[in-house]
Amino acid sequence: MPDFTRDETMDDVLSEVARESGEPEKPTGDPEVPVGEHVRAFRERLGLTVQQFAERTGFSAALLAQIENRMVSPSLGTLVKIANTFGTTVSSFIGGKVEREFSIVRKEDRTTVSRVGLKEGGKSTYTYESLGAGKAGRKMEPFLVRLQPLSESPTARSAHDGEEFLYVLSGKVTVCLGNLSDVLEEGDSVYYNSTIPHHVHSADEREALILAVIHAGA
Repeated sequence: MPDFTRDETMDDVLSEVARESGEPEKPTGDPEVPVGEHVRAFRERLGLTVQQFAERTGFSAALLAQIENRMVSPSLGTLVKIANTFGTTVSSFIGGKVEREFSIVRKEDRTTVSRVGLKEGGKSTYTYESLGAGKAGRKMEPFLVRLQPLSESPTARSAHDGEEFLYVLSGKVTVCLGNLSDVLEEGDSVYYNSTIPHHVHSADEREALILAVIHAGA
């Protein structure tokens, strides 16, 4: 824990803790989108402190500080919950285009976002590419998601308002929904309420590719 004085704000303290917890890993392959920086910029445009942002979203101030300082990369579920809270879209945290009534995303224009736990210095558990960026007023968020094999069983699960549809394009995917755990293969799909605690990951030692469509609700 770093030393600090009474004159420092809680934001400063949380940011310092996050920074001293580890060093950002150098991205490989596609450039990593600075989601944390977009989240920070969004919060600052609203004139909110980290603590106020935490109270509005329901996440801990410590987690939000880690996200903003690129110590952890938020899951899609986390971004959906933040977006829902403030009536915006997930893509607003990924960066993107001027929005209009339709959106065409060329394959060469897709931007990859890597979920890397920078504190651990580990491998990405998954990467995702937004397929709907640029569509104004959208109710759905389509993504192409690449799931990597896990080194250990997942413990954390996501839950938020809305619905999700997943279609397996290649590989095998383990889907955990509440007390249910099942394996989906190429051509299989699942549609569920996002309020059910859920987690998906590659079911074997190979990468799995899925199309994920998230309806944020409301």
